[in-house]
Order: sequence, then C-alpha cells, then structure tokens
Amino acid sequence: MNILFIHQNFPGQFRHLAPALAAAGHRVDALAMHQRPPPRGVTQHVYGVQRRPGKDVHPLLREAEAKILRAEACAAAMLHLAKDGYRPDLVITNPGWGEALFVKDVFPGAKLVSLLEFFHGTPDGDFGFDPEFGAPSIEARMKHRLKNLALIESLLAMDHGVAPTTWQASRLPAEYRSRVDVIFDGIDTDHVRPDPAARFTHAGVPVELAAGDPVVTFVNRNLEPYRGYHVFMRALPEIQRRLPDARVLLVGADGVSYGAAAPTGTTWKQRFLDEVAPDLDLSRVHFLGQLPYGSYLRLLQVSAAHVYLTYPFVLSWSCLEAMSAGCHVIGSRTAPVQDYIEDGTNGSLFDFFDHRMLAALVEDAVRNRPVHAGLREAARRTVVERCDLQRVCLPQWRTMLSTLMEQPV
Repeated sequence: MNILFIHQNFPGQFRHLAPALAAAGHRVDALAMHQRPPPRGVTQHVYGVQRRPGKDVHPLLREAEAKILRAEACAAAMLHLAKDGYRPDLVITNPGWGEALFVKDVFPGAKLVSLLEFFHGTPDGDFGFDPEFGAPSIEARMKHRLKNLALIESLLAMDHGVAPTTWQASRLPAEYRSRVDVIFDGIDTDHVRPDPAARFTHAGVPVELAAGDPVVTFVNRNLEPYRGYHVFMRALPEIQRRLPDARVLLVGADGVSYGAAAPTGTTWKQRFLDEVAPDLDLSRVHFLGQLPYGSYLRLLQVSAAHVYLTYPFVLSWSCLEAMSAGCHVIGSRTAPVQDYIEDGTNGSLFDFFDHRMLAALVEDAVRNRPVHAGLREAARRTVVERCDLQRVCLPQWRTMLSTLMEQPV
C-alpha cells in the first residue's frame, strides 16, 4: 500500500507511526516544509512556500492566507509526485497548518485521515482563560474564530479522524465526533521508565543529582504563560522557603510556542524571572534550555516533584513521559491534565492560578517521597495501560486504518 504523510514539521506526531507502517512493508512517503533526516523506511519530499503572506491582505485573513499558501505549495508537490505515477492509497495528515486543504483535489481516490489536535474557540478552552492578560477584544475574538477555517474544511474532507485525548476530541463539533477515534501518539514506556540509580549531570548545575535528592523539575518546549511558567515562577520563592536545599531545574527555550509573544524587548522567561528574582536564591535555580532526549529522561528520573501546568489546550508529551518515568506530577486542575491525573491517586492537582497551593504540594512531594511511592507507581501504570506505544497506541492506529482500508495495515 502507498501511504503519504503530510506534516509541515514531519515527523511530528507521526514519529512512531510512519516508521512502523514502513516496517510493515508499505511504501511510506512524507511531505514536509523542512529537510531533516526522516524516520527509517520513509522517503521525505520537501515543499517550499513561494511567498510570504501579504501585508495588503485583510488582517483577519493573514493566518488563513498563510495556510492557503502552504496548501498550494503542498498541492504542487503532490502534483509532482503524481506526474511520476505516484498514487497514494492513504494520506495521513495533521491539518492544523493548512497543508491538507487540497489533498482530495489532487488524489481524490485516496482515503484521508486527519490528526485533529485542537478546535479553537470552544467554551472552557484556552482562549481568554488567563485573566492576567485581559479580556479578549472583539478583534481578537474574530481573529481567533477564523483559526478554524482550514480545520473545518479538513473535517468535511476527511474519511476518518484521530484526536490524541478524550478532552481534545470533545472540543470538535458534535456532528463529526462519530468519525473520530481517540488515540494518543504513544509513549515508549519500556524506555521511559523509573531508574532508582539514575544520575543527572549538566554544565549548568554544579553538582551531580541522583534519584532521591530534593529536585524540583519544570519542563516545556518554551517557557511561556500557556504552560504556566508565570505561575511556577511566582511559586518559587515559597518553594525555596519551604525547601531551602532543593535544586530547581527548568527546561525550555526563550521563545513562544503558543499564544502571544512577550512585550517587545523582553521574553516571558526573563519577564517573570525579573519579577521574583529578588526573593530567590538563584544559585539553586537552574535554567537548562533545551536538553538532548537522554539528558531530559535522566532529569525526569531524578525528579522528586515534577510540575506541569497548561491552559485548557493540547496536552504535552512531557506530562505523560514524566508519569511514565515514575514522577510525582503536580499538575494544574485543567481539563487536559484531568484526562490522565486523578488528584491523590496518580498525581496531585491544584488550581492553575494558586501558586501558594503549588508550593505546598511541591514541599509535600519532596519531603514525603516514600509516602507517595504508590502514587508514582500508579502514575506509571496509567501511562502503561493507556498510552504505551507498542502495546496500545500503534495497535489502535493499525486497527483503525485496517477498518478504514478494509485490509490489514
């Protein structure tokens, strides 16, 4: 079978699925915006957008134009493949950036499966969640509504959909949910596991850290409000007062993955660090930037308290990887986190904005680590049972695809 993946940042969420399908004997190709080594068995093709969105376009349509430009470039790349006789039986895409808009026009006979990460603007979602940044203006509301333009067309065109979590699926319009399966991307729990002998070393930390040490961890791709960086920083003075010997390790870059950029001339990282720096012992707070995966895993394995916050938005892989590594995850009581963490059973939850409660829970996790052994074991068991890559998620994907294609995949 010919299978084509489309993702501007391939492999993205398909880093496990694409090579697994190639290993099963299928021809697997991928379209992406950037050239990087593809997974084993996958042939990657690069498409290039010829021009940037124009300034003369109506401001409300600039994001839509950017998605149409990607779709146009992706269609040209698909047409190039078609000239060489290529015809996919199945196309799997993340439609959030617009690339998939014209798949059915170029390859009308292909089955189209869409990975549906997030439907914007639904009640109790991320938009307007954080009052610190003010109520959204009417212009912001209109712009936000239009984020769904490409996704709505993808819902109309798809043969089937996949959402990573139950809450993310619940954001979709009700009339499409019957054609959507909930399948997480998958955690390699055989690799991401507790290690009582783990050691963590880093040039930015003056001592070697080991499992059992008073280590507090916070991990995000970028240190920004969407993932609660500001709440964590405001909790730090109290965390240090309660745990004066603890090392606090933060992983993440200075940019923005979601939401608005910081005010001109600063970053969210620096803005909220400056706010609390006078009350911190900075010799015990370590900003590590982005880590190689092996170092990141060892960080989780030595963590005594792992803090994870998010607006009501897409759940991070890092939350479930922390649980799989046997961390005591202290998470925000927001819907994506509650999909997997039950307070007092396999983690601890607190109101997203309550940084004082966060500090108290961190102290409890560090000081009473032996008491919470069952909680950490339950956290890992949750991920093994629901999100294991080889035994749960990849089989779910293949069952869904086999049903759709009416043959084994």
